[in-house]
Order: sequence, then structure tokens, then C-alpha cells
Amino acid sequence: MTDYQSLGVRPLINACATMTKFGGSLMPPEVIAAMNEAATAFVDLQRLQRRAGERIAELTRNEAAYITSGAAAGIMLASAAAVLSKQPDALKRFPEIGPYKDEAIVFRSQRNPYDYAIHQTGLKYSEIEAAPAALRAAISERTASVFWFARGVDSVDEISLEAAIAIAAEHHIPVIVDAAAQLPPVDNLWRFTEMGAALALFSGGKDLRGPQSSGLMLGRRDLIDSIRPISNPNHGLGRPMKVGKEEMMGVLAAVERYINLDHAAREEYCEETVQLFCAALDPLPGVCAERAFPNEAGQPLPRCRVTIDTSVIGKSADDLVEAFLAQEPAIAVAPDSDSSFYLNPMTLNQGEERIVRDACLQLLRVP
Repeated sequence: MTDYQSLGVRPLINACATMTKFGGSLMPPEVIAAMNEAATAFVDLQRLQRRAGERIAELTRNEAAYITSGAAAGIMLASAAAVLSKQPDALKRFPEIGPYKDEAIVFRSQRNPYDYAIHQTGLKYSEIEAAPAALRAAISERTASVFWFARGVDSVDEISLEAAIAIAAEHHIPVIVDAAAQLPPVDNLWRFTEMGAALALFSGGKDLRGPQSSGLMLGRRDLIDSIRPISNPNHGLGRPMKVGKEEMMGVLAAVERYINLDHAAREEYCEETVQLFCAALDPLPGVCAERAFPNEAGQPLPRCRVTIDTSVIGKSADDLVEAFLAQEPAIAVAPDSDSSFYLNPMTLNQGEERIVRDACLQLLRVP
């Protein structure tokens, strides 16, 4: 039987984050069961996409929902939807959309590696400062959409999402929120669209703990319906971003689970784990361990920031990151600087926090 070990790939404990390079997250039993059941029969994929979307929309208090092959695929499809909503004849022209509204407004302070997906539809960036006056000045007859990269409680933009939505609405321009990593809190699944965002995009394989290759597009029915003809299993711009029946049923099960999850208990576990790390590591010579909030994605969950005196410990933080990965079991921690790293309880299974603590005690021992 082929498994990780037979391929020379070592499983690891994830004390870093819901990072795609580490597989995002771990699917719980109910998600695995839904995917296994889905694999046993053929179905009409378009009908399944619609019915699963209807159920997810109901659960998340949205008008409509569409399952994508990840949040980045959602960005691309949402970009296309913004064009198609006003110019349906652009259906077969992507990415040659010069005759149509072909600009997407993005804020300079929010630029990130994922917004490249906007370009793939043929849209051009109109990059501006994140301020009301700049947004008003940037809107033109070429504007198809405004993109907002949600960063949780640590956002420092001069313009709020509410203000951006209000200004765009004056010109009937949709605001699309990239909220890939903005779970928790659970109410983000409906908060952005209730604020007036046209679409909100989420990863299915991060805190939702659905299939890694899945995502959610939530919001206006007309925009979501506009991209169905060019999306899998149909031919067109979205055909390469295939979502299988297993992923559709898996992400539906993940949403059902997440809506009913005891989020307060989960937050309590994260706080207790950070306290465990701080109590064990802070007394060590050359080590400062402290609670850091929010986490790397601006989510309202704590992490432990470990800062070291390299002259005392005899290693840099980069050395320690590699040492964690080299030991057994391998542990992924989050790099921060030459003298600090983070321990994130968000992706730990119950009991793994003590393994991480013990590994820290071993590796941070003064020579």
C-alpha cells in the first residue's frame, strides 16, 4: 500500500498555520465520510453544484453559493462575473476583454500574491491608495469591480470596507471580498455580504477543514449564475478549475460542521495552549515567550511568540525552524525574524501541544 512513508515523505505536526504548503488543514471524520460516499456513484455535476450551493447558501445566510477549486480560483471567477454581469456577450472572449469594462480597482496596501488571479481574466489593475477620495477618483467607465483583501482585526486601511461598498454602490460596481483565511469568526460567512459586498470568497481547506482543493464563493445569485456557463463541467475560462463530486460533498459537510462547531471551546483550547507554551518557555535562559494576538491572518485567535537571545541559545530562529522539522516527529513552526518564531495552536490536534512544548524545551536548552 502506498502511503507517505513509502514515498519518503514525513508527516509533521503543524504548529505553524493553515498553510497550503503543509496541506492546509486536516479533514475531520464527517468530511472524509462525505467524500468517500460521494466517490461511490456517478451524478449530474451541474445539478450537484446547484443543490450543494443552495444548501451552503442557506447555512451561511447568503443569496447563493458556488463551490470553487480554492479561493484563488474564486478570485478569477469572481473577476469574470463582474464583467459578465454588465456585459454577458464577453462570455467567450476571456481574456481578450479590451472592448468591455476591463479594470479592477485594488488597494496598494492590500496587494498580495493571490490577486494575480484577477489578471488571468484579462482585467487590468487600477492600483490606488486605500482612501475614500482615491477610490472616488479611480472609478471610471472602465471599472468592472473593486477588490477588498480582508485581513481581520489587524486592518489599518484609511478606508473601511463599509465605506468602499457605499462608494462603489453609487456607481453600481460590485465589491468582491477576498476572505480566504478569514475564518474564524464563523459569522464572516455572512458578515461581508450582509454589509453589501457582492461576493465573498473563502478557502475550503483552511479553518473550514474541508478538502484542500476547494473554496467557496458566496453572495449575489446573478453574479454566481453568470459564471456557470464557463465553469466546470462546461467549457470556457473556468474549465481548468475542476471541482469533483467528492470535493463538493466534502466542503458541504465541512460547512455544516463549522456552523455547528463549539467555537468558544476551540478559542479556550487555543488560549490554554498559548499559556502552556509561555509557562514552559519563558523561564528559560535567553528566551521570552509571550501571547501574541491576533494571529498571522488577523484572525481572533492567539499565538505564542518566542523570542531568543541568539548569543545565549547559540542558534538563530532560522536554525531552530529547521531543527524542529528535522526531529521526530517533525514539527512546523512559523518563522518571524532572525531571533523569533511563532507557535500556533490553531492547527494542533489535542495532545500535540505537549509534544511541541517538549520539543521546544529540548531545542531551546542552553548549550
